[in-house]
Formats: sequence, C-alpha cells, structure tokens
Amino acid sequence: MASTEDEVTGEEADCDLGWSAGMLMRHYRAQVQPRVADLPRGERGYQVLYTVICKSLPNQLQMAEYLGIDRTVLPYVIDDLVKAGLVERQPDPADRRARKVVATARGVETFQRLRDEVVPAEQAVLSTLDPEEQVLFRSLLSRVARQARDETNVRAISSEDV
Repeated sequence: MASTEDEVTGEEADCDLGWSAGMLMRHYRAQVQPRVADLPRGERGYQVLYTVICKSLPNQLQMAEYLGIDRTVLPYVIDDLVKAGLVERQPDPADRRARKVVATARGVETFQRLRDEVVPAEQAVLSTLDPEEQVLFRSLLSRVARQARDETNVRAISSEDV
C-alpha cells in the first residue's frame, strides 16, 4: 500500500468514486447478508437493531433520518422486529404521544450473536488494508457518510417546505 501521495499510481490514482463505492457495497453485502439472513429484513433489520441498541435516538423520525430510510418505510421494519420479539415500542416518558423503540432482552442477545458474525465479515471486506488503515478508512468513511446524510436531510426538509 502506498505511504505517500507520490507513490499512488495506476488504479489508485484514477479512482471512480461511484464504481468504488458500488464495488465496496456489493462486497460488503456478499459478506454480511448471509450472516443476517435469518433476521427480519436482513441487513436493514440488522441496521435498525444496531441503531436501537447502540444509538440514543429519541423517536422513529430521527431513526429514519439517521439510517437514511424513508420515514414511511421504517415502521414496517420495526413491525417485523416487534413480531420477532427483538424490539418493542414503549411510551416515551418525555412525550406521551411518542413511542420509543427499545430492544428486548432477546433483541440484545440476537444483536450480540449477529455482531460476533458481522465483525469478521467486515474485517474480511477491509482485509486489503492493514489494521491502522482500517481504522482510518472507517473514520473517513463515517465522516463522509454523516455529511451525505446531513445534506440529504436538509434537501428533504427544504423540498417539504415547497
């Protein structure tokens, strides 16, 4: 792997971002999907379960915005996770009109088991990078993804005002 800009040549220097992102996503799905296939809604169900357990989002709207899932689609994913006994909707003590999605004990156990399978799959996807590069790549990718999410949400809000 190149350690300086001067050493970046060939395919690394001539990177089509769309192609690279698409190939990365296809490889990620090929590695991860088999590990989460038994979960309702597969990868999407896993991402929702991850978000419920690992993020402190107060309501479904913010969860939809965080995940980049249409706010009208998210309830169906949550419904399937509820039916599977992995999450439940509880009244929000701060707002009696709102419902907070929380993981059940079974949901936490399922997530931990799946996480133990997903982490090695993610490491396989990033195996061309050394450990330090993997940490840097995840950090940079997260920064770019947050910016994309924020810009997408701003555009969505602006178009609703029209």
